[in-house]
Amino acid sequence: MEPETFAETVFEGELSVPLATARIMRFHLDRPTNRIFRREHHYWLDLCFTPRPEKARGCYSDRWGPHRFERLGEIFLVPPGEALHVRSDKGGNQASIVCEIEAKAVERWLDGDIEWTDRRLAAGLDIAHPHIRSCLFRLAEEVNRPGPGSMVLVEMIAGQLAIEVARYCRAIAEGPITGGLASWRLRLIDERLQQFGPAPSLEDLAALCHISVRQLTRGFRSSRGCSIGDHVTQTRIEMAKRQLGSDEGIKSIAFSLGFASPSSFAFAFRRATGATPSQFRQRQQRQQG
Repeated sequence: MEPETFAETVFEGELSVPLATARIMRFHLDRPTNRIFRREHHYWLDLCFTPRPEKARGCYSDRWGPHRFERLGEIFLVPPGEALHVRSDKGGNQASIVCEIEAKAVERWLDGDIEWTDRRLAAGLDIAHPHIRSCLFRLAEEVNRPGPGSMVLVEMIAGQLAIEVARYCRAIAEGPITGGLASWRLRLIDERLQQFGPAPSLEDLAALCHISVRQLTRGFRSSRGCSIGDHVTQTRIEMAKRQLGSDEGIKSIAFSLGFASPSSFAFAFRRATGATPSQFRQRQQRQQG
């Protein structure tokens, strides 16, 4: 396998406590991604502030074979001892908060060993869990602007994050379709959510999958460990991030994503990212300059 080449990798900050290390990492990728992530004794969590490179996807080739690659979401998780092969179609600029958590800090909340089933591994590639998200953003704030008590705060946030990761993993049912949605249904949902225009309703998605809304909501949570509403919202925000990297006007982006007005788009985007669309675009431009 040809290794990934970075034009530049910048570590913008790091804070370490006994159970975790949090880093702000910025990559300037001069070619498509082709890299393997593996940590023997840590859980690796990556939240990307910027859009991921085009068609970023991951494969647990030791488990799935070399050809099954699933889309990477804003947040992905690599369990200890597992090797994730990441690819993309293009390079580009990327900034992430990466948190490595000691395996024992998570596993103490699992009431015994957890089996990393196919479903759990796949669900970890696209995490739309609001509490995990908020913990990672809070860590990023402390790494960017440490102050009095930062190390104590990071220890507490990392402890909460370990609990949230354990709960997330437990929430993903084991076994075949009876506990969750079939992979083809999950793929249909993801493909539909990538289309522009108003976000589909639960009724629309249920009809697409030929199941009831009740089956949809229960099955999706069992398969992905989060509500389908959170997943829909986060997918739209990811689409918005990518469009904000272009020259398209913010008003046009808002309407293309089905928002009633630019102000409603700005409110939803800021609630999800902590920045307005204009602020996010300015950051992107500075990073690329």
